[in-house]
Amino acid sequence: MFDFSELRLPVIAAPMAGGPSTPELVAAVASAGGTGFLAAGYKTPETLREQIERLRGDIPVFGVNLFVPGPPSDRAEEVAAYLAELRGEAERYAAKLPQPDPADRDRFEEKLDMLEREPVPIVSFTFGPPPEELVRRLHRVGTHVVASVTTVDEALHAERNGADTLTVQGTEAGGHRATFHVDTPDDEVSTIELLVRVRAATELPLLAAGGISDGIDIANALRAGATAVQLGTAFLRCPEAGTNGPHKDALIDPRFAETTVTRAFSGRNARGLRNRFIAEHDATAPASYPEVNQLTKPLRAAAAAQADQDGLALWAGTGYREVSDDPAGRIATRLWEEAGSPVPGDFARN
Repeated sequence: MFDFSELRLPVIAAPMAGGPSTPELVAAVASAGGTGFLAAGYKTPETLREQIERLRGDIPVFGVNLFVPGPPSDRAEEVAAYLAELRGEAERYAAKLPQPDPADRDRFEEKLDMLEREPVPIVSFTFGPPPEELVRRLHRVGTHVVASVTTVDEALHAERNGADTLTVQGTEAGGHRATFHVDTPDDEVSTIELLVRVRAATELPLLAAGGISDGIDIANALRAGATAVQLGTAFLRCPEAGTNGPHKDALIDPRFAETTVTRAFSGRNARGLRNRFIAEHDATAPASYPEVNQLTKPLRAAAAAQADQDGLALWAGTGYREVSDDPAGRIATRLWEEAGSPVPGDFARN
């Protein structure tokens, strides 16, 4: 079974659902000596299989990330109120709002079945602990299991369920918070502080995720106990990423001066560039996923088609000003050289 300490370059391309994560991005970072994850979220099993096959054979080690479905929401009235609120947005973008489906599980079970029949080296889970039985199934086919965590309690839960490695996600991370419960607030604990806390509680290998944008950040994460670092925002503008043009442009547009954590687009807390949509809807968006995500999907698609950045979910971590449009392999190599190419774990042992 794969171990992250085997990476020549302990740099990982994070799974970024909705377009940015592509086989080309994963391949570029893996070719530089690191690895990366395909994002299974929002994809059909058929599309996911096609992307996996584009990597299989050429890239020896890569991963697939899955969203763990939560229990059905009990916030039907709040969701209905938010739907009514969004009718003005639907008129603005000439889009049709759907009827939300709280039972949607993103075809989670089908994707798991496929990954058991056609194993990949690594499978990671977000939005919840990997269920014990699923971990056993993946272990039987030689798959390394990673759980994304945001607290010590979540880390210990994932360890009890059999996870091999933990991705420790601090508040600085762009995109969705990996919290096990949809209504968990952002506790504003930094990646480094969380690494220190989790390292004291478990001996499992740790991956650092959140706000890592330069070599100093990488060295600090290793010093705090990480085996490798996981970067998402750093790769959003590279040519291999599937990030849409308005999103790429917003990352370097001085008009977008800060990031914020919001439920406005999906019903789950996620960090992105503050824009008009967040300013107008963050206060009223219910903690209800996937319903809110379903409601805003056609709005986001229409905004993207109109290149209206104020209607988009411009996911980004706090280090977004450091992003480059260089090729992904060059970015990974440069960041590792800036870190001084330390041996992962050395700082944690000293």
